[in-house]
Amino acid sequence: MYFTETLIIYLRATYNNTAITLTNFQGDVKHWETAGSCGFKGARKSTPFAAQTMVNVFSTKTVELRTKCRQIHLYISGIGPGRLTALRALQKFDKITVIRDITPVVHNGCRPPKKRRT
Repeated sequence: MYFTETLIIYLRATYNNTAITLTNFQGDVKHWETAGSCGFKGARKSTPFAAQTMVNVFSTKTVELRTKCRQIHLYISGIGPGRLTALRALQKFDKITVIRDITPVVHNGCRPPKKRRT
């Protein structure tokens, strides 16, 4: 049996949707799921229930890839409502060795506009 060394799972939770992507270590996408591709539309895509359903569909479709790997790295990005629920649903994967938050943080932001003249 051929073993892939490392797989990387990217979890992106935005205010409008939740997406999960499985790649190999070189960055080639092997599988992806979103709440929209699982049948949720509109405001229901951003709910925690949609995130949990998406992770369950993702886990059933990627069983073969996950059994052939030695370790899985999990990178989480975003602050959407489905973030915590999706993370808890992903905890059933037994080969996750790294969990890292890669949400970008603003360092003082943009320059504010000039004061209005009166």
